[in-house]
Amino acid sequence: MTGVGSFAPQYAALFARPWVVWGSGVLVAILNVFLFAFDRPWTASDGLRNWGDWTLTAVGLVRRPDLLPPWLYSGSLLNLGVIVGGAIAALLSREFAIRVPPRAELAKGAAGGLLMGVGAVLAFGCNIGGFFSATSALSLSGIGMMLGLGMGAFLGLRYLVWEVAHRPDWSRGGGRIYLQTSAPAAGRQPWAGALVLGLVLATLLLYARTGYGTQGIFLLFGAAFGVIFQRSRFCLVRAFREPFMTGDAEHTRAAALALVVSTLGFAILKFADLKDKSEWVFPAVWLGSLSGGLAFGIGMTIAGGCGAGSLWRAGEGQVKLWVAIACFALGASLVRLGAVQTGLLQKLGAAVFLPSTLGWAGAIVLIVAIAVGWAMLATWNEATGRFSAA
Repeated sequence: MTGVGSFAPQYAALFARPWVVWGSGVLVAILNVFLFAFDRPWTASDGLRNWGDWTLTAVGLVRRPDLLPPWLYSGSLLNLGVIVGGAIAALLSREFAIRVPPRAELAKGAAGGLLMGVGAVLAFGCNIGGFFSATSALSLSGIGMMLGLGMGAFLGLRYLVWEVAHRPDWSRGGGRIYLQTSAPAAGRQPWAGALVLGLVLATLLLYARTGYGTQGIFLLFGAAFGVIFQRSRFCLVRAFREPFMTGDAEHTRAAALALVVSTLGFAILKFADLKDKSEWVFPAVWLGSLSGGLAFGIGMTIAGGCGAGSLWRAGEGQVKLWVAIACFALGASLVRLGAVQTGLLQKLGAAVFLPSTLGWAGAIVLIVAIAVGWAMLATWNEATGRFSAA
């Protein structure tokens, strides 16, 4: 009894209060560096496309004899880990609930998911892989997608403002919530969270004992990302959207800091030849990165979740994001198939590794300057409200 009581303050610190956003951003960046050192950086889009490919193959619409099943594909396991990690954190903090929104919101989730799938194919990655990880890998395409994401978030927000002003009935009424914590059931969710955590640990052991230890590590990384995101509510959608919506710059500053930390870590790995310099440098400058970022930015704003945000929010019970994930997966799979068959992937732009043109110091200074400028502009807007709708 004494041991349990002495653990209560630590439990409360982890699951009774939200985590600091900027600190969580740094944790995400550090985890991404370790993941890159282990194998490859994080992206949500290829794992979601794997789910779409698997579904289309299962129903006979496409034939992919080389397709890995989702339980063996690294990107798929990362995504599954994010969902499970989000669910564990939500349960342990008594925040889990099945939230079914009005039908118009479900439709926006579907439309947003499809746009994100399209954008991820054009930019060779989602806002995590195509922007955050690609920029960290010193790829010019990441900066291009960043610009597209900003424009897309602005346009998506303009649509939402128009909807509130002219079609307010579309998203009102009809929403339902199930399994929300009430006083008599307050203690059940943490026990359920502990059970899910135990199942994850058992799965890791099973992977290790069957010779798939690497796959288990990817699942573990994903779960860690999911817990961090859920507890801090750190979200790249908010980093791009909130300056235009409410003026709040907290998530923008956190994202900028995370980008700097991740870039420094990736640069060390590449400079020391621990990773190939061409890794995560995509041939998408400028057509693919800008157009992909634009489509993805509109989609994530309408859906209310990006590549990462949709996953961990789905884990805590957001049905709108379940729909967004399904449409993202199918959209990315179909668009990628069409892009391969038409040769579009070879026409989206060049692959530019910034140190090849600017030198290592110049490339790192450029990205740090962009991150600092992004944070400063958002902070100035937070104080002045110059570009905010609110």
